[in-house]
Amino acid sequence: MKKLLLFAALAVAATSCSDADDFLEPKTNAITEATVFSDSIRTIGFLSNIYSGVGYSFDKGRWSSHGNSELATDDAEYSLSGAFQAAVLLYNGSLSALTGQTSPEIAALWNNPYTNIRKVNLFLQKLPTTPLSAGTQRRVAAEARFLRAWYYHHLLINYGGIPLIGDEVFDITDFPNYPRNSYAECVDYLVSELDAVAEILPTAAAGPGGYTEQNYGRATKGAAQALKSRVLLYAASPLFNGGAETTDPELQAIVSYPTYSGAHWQRAADAALAVINSNQYSLYRDNTRPGNGFYQVFLRRVNPEYIFALYRTPNKDFEGYYLPPTRSGATYSMPTHNIAEAFPMKNGKPITDPTSGYDPRNPYANRDPRFGYTIIYNTSRYFLQSTGRLEEVLTYDGAPNDGFTPAGQRTGYFCRKMCDENLANNSPGQTERGWPLMRYAEILLNYAEAINEAGQPQLAYPKLIELRERAGIEPGANNMYGLPVGMSVDQMREVIRNERRIELAFEDHRWNDIRRWKIAVAVNNGYNKRMQITRGGAAPNFTYTYNVTNSVRLHVFKPAQYLMPITDNEIRKMPLMRQNPGY
Repeated sequence: MKKLLLFAALAVAATSCSDADDFLEPKTNAITEATVFSDSIRTIGFLSNIYSGVGYSFDKGRWSSHGNSELATDDAEYSLSGAFQAAVLLYNGSLSALTGQTSPEIAALWNNPYTNIRKVNLFLQKLPTTPLSAGTQRRVAAEARFLRAWYYHHLLINYGGIPLIGDEVFDITDFPNYPRNSYAECVDYLVSELDAVAEILPTAAAGPGGYTEQNYGRATKGAAQALKSRVLLYAASPLFNGGAETTDPELQAIVSYPTYSGAHWQRAADAALAVINSNQYSLYRDNTRPGNGFYQVFLRRVNPEYIFALYRTPNKDFEGYYLPPTRSGATYSMPTHNIAEAFPMKNGKPITDPTSGYDPRNPYANRDPRFGYTIIYNTSRYFLQSTGRLEEVLTYDGAPNDGFTPAGQRTGYFCRKMCDENLANNSPGQTERGWPLMRYAEILLNYAEAINEAGQPQLAYPKLIELRERAGIEPGANNMYGLPVGMSVDQMREVIRNERRIELAFEDHRWNDIRRWKIAVAVNNGYNKRMQITRGGAAPNFTYTYNVTNSVRLHVFKPAQYLMPITDNEIRKMPLMRQNPGY
């Protein structure tokens, strides 16, 4: 029986369980609650169905098959348009309480988590009646509680305090009317749940770091601790730490801690340090070329860096979504010049530093290796199926297929983060990968940010150095990897925020980060930047002239957008809930 249960767990996040789906839908068929929960495999399949949604925010194709929140930031441009596509609604400032009634993707920010929270509660309610052994019931109950916390944390970053429904399972005939819990109550509940399940879940799914094939993608103690780290980091951040966009005392307590407290930062630092000190995870390293570990970690489904990952069968997920037309990609999302400028030089110095060696006439030379592993730029090389080898990608204005045209709305860049450089979207073969929902690099950055804000910037240095060393940045004569010595809290803050931006680029962080830091009004209003490239000369000695200019889409970010509006029909269903400020 144990072997069968573990085999069923392989379905985690790969496909949804059809039996569970049929049971949940209002159809007439032979699948009932009794049928599902009287059978071990179907019971585990039901849990697998809950796991299958954990990547809904990360999913590049969840918004009308055209991407996620990265498209609404200063990091990426959207290649399509449509009045009710979620990315458009986020970047053009047109969000309202009615948006969710015309945009299913915006409504899903509320509906998806609560749908899965209900599934968790039903699973926990029925679990004692199942034929699973007592030991298995204990573990899968802890997994389910972790998943409930996972879905709640997405609600918390988008809306602030939300209704906590405990273990309640509502039926279609029920009319619940809950007020929103305070932000502090929500944080305390999630931390309490994660602490509890961390005592039950295995330390790691396969010894130090990584997963076994049977347990891939399942919740572990490390995943619970890592999620606690994220929740507390967000809670300590300016938006939620006394930074509510309202003067209404009742609403302040719902959407944030009403007053600032530096203790929240120390609490977040302690949570991240617990993951670090567990010695269960490490950065993936491969020194066959500078920064190769950063590139390879996304192509190796089992690795010591992934703390919580979405299982995927071998695929070309990212190649299909990101790559340029010459590589048969859909090119839905394109990096901006804004993020291109954020990457330092190989010596670790920002390109704005006169001593960095940056040359605007040759802007891509000697950059942080992560730049080339994240962005396809003019003349960078990527596999071309028609020749069977790496070939230049040409992004100059008017270049056939991949160059800027007003219709194509290109930026001069394409994304290659998490892509296999030896695999075009029209190539045979697949890449064996999982989606990195939480990885160790995030924990290092969480700790660095929190301990700096707690007033100890000197303790942030080792974590940044660890990341930069793996990235392939040169240590320099002082072994500081380009980091200035003796930075103040304010100076270190800017370095950490930039490091987080480039290390975690296109991993579903930027939209949340610019909101929780309350910098979105400053960085996400106006036009993003693109690189305008003009080709001159003649083959084989072409020359390129580079000029930074505005991209084509105007971004509008209003203070109200620091939180999402609760859809009006949800407020009408539960009138005890209060709407977010500005809506």
